[in-house]
Amino acid sequence: MILPKIRDKRFTTLRRGGTLTDEDHHLLALWAAQCANHVLHFFEKARPDDGRPGKAIALTDAWVRGETTMTEARIAAFHANAAAREVQGAAKYAALSAGQAVAVAHVAAHYLGAAAYAIRAVLAASEEDSKDEMGGKEWTWQIKQLPLKLKELALEDQKHRNGICWNVFYV
Repeated sequence: MILPKIRDKRFTTLRRGGTLTDEDHHLLALWAAQCANHVLHFFEKARPDDGRPGKAIALTDAWVRGETTMTEARIAAFHANAAAREVQGAAKYAALSAGQAVAVAHVAAHYLGAAAYAIRAVLAASEEDSKDEMGGKEWTWQIKQLPLKLKELALEDQKHRNGICWNVFYV
């Protein structure tokens, strides 16, 4: 479970009583898609003919552009998660990352799940003696991709939710 029991109003849109603007919601979705796309190759190597996680990432971008609905994005998340159940290790976490990325259209707080699962994919693909180094590199790469206006908020959220995200963030 990567969502807190009590929702953070900073990750709830203005129209739903929170403080998150649509623009920032879109930026979180795009960042989540970047994180998922960065590790998608783990899934594609295991299942080259299964496009569900890749389609989920593409639908994230399409949702931001207004070219698909939140409902279609949510369905794509279910499909990416189903793909994850058919594989193990890094491939599984890469597919789950894609599912979390597209789920941002439905619940903005899923953005952090995409990042956490991407790091888990890297950890699963790493040799035992290099896991910490490789996980740290992935986290550093992710942070460099974060829009500057959201960096402080995202880092604070990582600190807050690190425990329910398998302590994968190097904050």
